[in-house]
Amino acid sequence: MVFKKITLIGRSPDSFDDAVDDAIDRATDTLDRVKWLEVEELGVEIAGVENREYQAEVEVAFELEE
Repeated sequence: MVFKKITLIGRSPDSFDDAVDDAIDRATDTLDRVKWLEVEELGVEIAGVENREYQAEVEVAFELEE
């Protein structure tokens, strides 16, 4: 088995948990064979947005087809 890792940034106006869920949802909707993800960094954008925007940078690992 060979895996590839990519970085995604999930976003939410409500919480870090929702930002992680955003990244998970996007990964599972667009990638096949997603095996795990690791939360790398959390941040809050306050400039350029009306309210806070919670962000979660995650690394997603998925199995490559043989």
